[in-house]
Amino acid sequence: MAQGWQLTTLDSGLRVLTTSVPTAQSAASAFFVRVGSRNEQPRTNGLSHYIEHMLFKGTETRPEATQISQAIEGAGGSLNAYTTKELTCYWNNLPYERAETGIEILGDMIQHSLLETEEIDRERTVVQQEIKRAHDNPGAFVGELLGRAVYGDQPIGWPVAGSVETVEEMHRPDFTEHMTGFYTAENSVLSVSGNVEHDEVVGWATEAFGDLPQGSPPAPPDSLTDRPEAYIQLDPRDLEQTNVALSMHGMARKDPDRYAFDIMNTALGRGMSSRLFQEVRERRGLAYSVSAGGARYSDTGSLTVSAGVTREHQEEAIEVILVELRKLVDEPMGDEELQRTKDYAAGSFRLGLETPMSLGQRYGNQLLMDGEIEPPDDTVAALRAVTAEDVQRVANRVIGPGVFSIAVVGPTADADRLDALLHG
Repeated sequence: MAQGWQLTTLDSGLRVLTTSVPTAQSAASAFFVRVGSRNEQPRTNGLSHYIEHMLFKGTETRPEATQISQAIEGAGGSLNAYTTKELTCYWNNLPYERAETGIEILGDMIQHSLLETEEIDRERTVVQQEIKRAHDNPGAFVGELLGRAVYGDQPIGWPVAGSVETVEEMHRPDFTEHMTGFYTAENSVLSVSGNVEHDEVVGWATEAFGDLPQGSPPAPPDSLTDRPEAYIQLDPRDLEQTNVALSMHGMARKDPDRYAFDIMNTALGRGMSSRLFQEVRERRGLAYSVSAGGARYSDTGSLTVSAGVTREHQEEAIEVILVELRKLVDEPMGDEELQRTKDYAAGSFRLGLETPMSLGQRYGNQLLMDGEIEPPDDTVAALRAVTAEDVQRVANRVIGPGVFSIAVVGPTADADRLDALLHG
């Protein structure tokens, strides 16, 4: 497959990336800025996410929030944003003939938002309700607890949305200082994908983002990789189901072993054919849901197994999960399973890039975080080149040390019992 993207860096330093899909009916525009909860201080934890909310609340030319949403939805499109530990993304998706509108709206939001004190105070309650809703969702909150269990009290271990208390204390000067420091051209990527022409997009972007300051912001602090003392995080609740998340340190985004890590993770807990699904759910009936997932950040990462079990099955499920993890360390994968796993990983990766939106998101994210784009064919080739020896080597790196963290929301064994299971 030929390379499908083109890149132009504007005089300001803003990188404008287009991915041409000539048969598409849409144009997806996304503005990525390299700032997330890792760039915050204890007092301002959650500020990046709070700002994400505020940029939809009115600009100098569109002072009412409805004017922003109506400009996109009135053309049949959609718009939204998200914040992670390392980046923030604002996106919209429109019929391709309205691509210019999508780019212009992003430029207006990023550069000319009003950030009125009255609106900040009004949205404060909304953000706090979002945090409370996540707390009330055991499956979501166990992930927040797990951040503390794996990384401890450092920026990468903090919740992206912050806390009700930190959000309460944020005020307009915090917002403007944060945006001045991070919302700069050199720290951003505009990714537009779909039925678009590169030169046309560059022209629109030059006009739409002419007020974006150049600036190069500071890098986030390095993460400490030692397991924290509080590596067991419990939130006992009177629920029907116990939500368990077991994790260990993984690897960074650009680690050479990342493809073998993906194959190992797929064999372990992706899909109904995976080892965990077959052993924990199908053979033993210990859980309705069980899966494995990997997170990779700029300098670190994690491997996490999540399960929903009853209290009476919790300890047995954890024991079985640990056995399956250690099998990956002790025994090389068989040829048939390895081939099936590689087919699944490569195939699901391909299918995940079916839409202009998914292509633009992948390429924009890679360009912002890695400074380069990896062609999908290269990714597939690297996945298919993984050997059983590669998987076992990665298992020894990640699982072998046996340094586990655990988070539980729901009826649970006590911390001492869980600790004994982890070190058994």
